[in-house]
Amino acid sequence: MSLFLNEDSSFFFMKFFVKVTDPLMRWFRPITPAFLVHRLRPLYVAWFIYMIRFYVIPLSLGYGVMGVLSLPLESEISLAIYDLFDLLTTKVD
Repeated sequence: MSLFLNEDSSFFFMKFFVKVTDPLMRWFRPITPAFLVHRLRPLYVAWFIYMIRFYVIPLSLGYGVMGVLSLPLESEISLAIYDLFDLLTTKVD
């Protein structure tokens, strides 16, 4: 949101957003390149969190590398949803 509004904006949602994301920004400060423009640093941190979510979490949960665009957690969730709807739509005689 800092791309569109100043961090000291009086908009209530921006105040909440800054309060919630500032700890993450401080935590990632040691690995954020200093040459990045200040307003692009949140985007870099979001990319970093996405990379952690895409590679580290599935590996830590025991999934192997299944492909470049494979999201194993979403696959498991979608299979559970399909099974649930299959159970709900199947007629019991």
